[in-house]
Amino acid sequence: MKKTICLLLFFCFTTHLGIARQTSLKVADILQSNMVVQQNKPFKVWGRAAAGSVVNIKADWAATAIQVTAAADGSFLGIVNVPQVIPGNFTKHKITIKTNNAEVVLEDLLIGEVWVCSGQSNMQFKLSEDKNTVTELPAANNPNIRVFNAELNFSAEPIQDIRGRWLPCTPENVKNFTAVGYYFGKLLQERLNLPVGIIFSGIGASKVEAFVPKDVLSAHPLLDSVYLNPYLNSPKSREVIDGGFSFEKVTRPFLLYNAMIHPLSNLSVRGFCWYQGEGNRSERYAYTLATQNLIKSWRKNFGQGDLPFYYVQVAPFFYDKEDPTLNDYAFFREAQEKISEINNTAMVVSMDVGEAKDLHPKNKRPLGIRLAKTALNRTYGLDTVSYLGPHYHHFTIKGREVTVFFDEKTVTRGLSTNDLKAPSFFTLAGSDGIFYDARAVIDGKTIKVISDSVKKPVAVRYAFTNYPVTNLQNADGLPAIPFRSDEWPEKNHPGELLK
Repeated sequence: MKKTICLLLFFCFTTHLGIARQTSLKVADILQSNMVVQQNKPFKVWGRAAAGSVVNIKADWAATAIQVTAAADGSFLGIVNVPQVIPGNFTKHKITIKTNNAEVVLEDLLIGEVWVCSGQSNMQFKLSEDKNTVTELPAANNPNIRVFNAELNFSAEPIQDIRGRWLPCTPENVKNFTAVGYYFGKLLQERLNLPVGIIFSGIGASKVEAFVPKDVLSAHPLLDSVYLNPYLNSPKSREVIDGGFSFEKVTRPFLLYNAMIHPLSNLSVRGFCWYQGEGNRSERYAYTLATQNLIKSWRKNFGQGDLPFYYVQVAPFFYDKEDPTLNDYAFFREAQEKISEINNTAMVVSMDVGEAKDLHPKNKRPLGIRLAKTALNRTYGLDTVSYLGPHYHHFTIKGREVTVFFDEKTVTRGLSTNDLKAPSFFTLAGSDGIFYDARAVIDGKTIKVISDSVKKPVAVRYAFTNYPVTNLQNADGLPAIPFRSDEWPEKNHPGELLK
């Protein structure tokens, strides 16, 4: 009797995931019951079947099935057209994939919007650990949001397999899911009134080079010399790669791309969200270049044009050095901002919700919301949704007073502070290049800055130190981006060759 019950439970579990009842037919791991299918894009159905067998693929929204033949190595790929859905349409769908002796049924599918979230620990940070979890987690019951939490894996070569389960949004199913990704998906679902699927595929402590394909790293002299060659010339590169975690392994070039991004590349998605950088904080130009090449390579390999890529700038942190004048982390944040010089990217600022002595700030809700607002405006064309914080444009000098101007579109409704105090963390320098604390006041859409220690200012900086938790924002509550007006070289940094 016990054996019969166990077999029945196993059958129900595998059918629920959309796994074939016979081993001669298997679809890709990411294709499961409960998933969200990206609307208005072709949906690829791929997997393995007996070589030469005909695979029949029938989506219930399509009038006819499509048929493909498995190749000599058993691989197959069919493409199903997916309609655009109107807001409020949460119809559950089904896709049936079968050969003459096996069948896979994907059930409880929703057609909507799919996003991939990746990065390191601040993106992996769980909803159950978030500052707002007491109120947020019990209310996280929304069957129109589906989540996929990819299990950690590494591979020396690109692979197709990725472990994880598509699950509907419930408190139990999202308590260990990315908090940033959850808040992002929640606001998208509310504003678009469509199903939303969020995939998290990343891991804490990882470095950017781990998510960049090997051939991309080798194609650029700087990326090759900084990231790839040191690994390939080390004993680590000759080890047998398995899926076990270590803090060192998540920093190795290209292994995470092969195992955690490449398996998703056949999937139609709307875009990417990225939160990573702490592990590369000693770099500048190399990090900017690596991340830009990451973006380009993901777009190329997903084959869906210049997919939007929205990312979070690292939060303030003191790295066990209590010196408010240190600014090496500020220079790294500046390198992050330069990533957005490539098309269809945007950066979200975290300076106001950081915690100077906690590398993993607990308040992730504003970051998920800011990413979602960026997507709503930039990707979905909702022009009334503000997403830009005050962005420095230029400054003028009159005697000892400096006036800071911002891009008009970022301060349309004026400036404010989140604590009703004067703006903090402005500094001024004279021709000697030494920066001193300065007083700042809001004057309409500008900031007036003055320091008793600088008689003839020539440069102004804002929040350009390692761990300032800021208060300056625009009237929409979006924080100002740290900046410096000067182009003076960073002190005590060796720089990077082969630019």
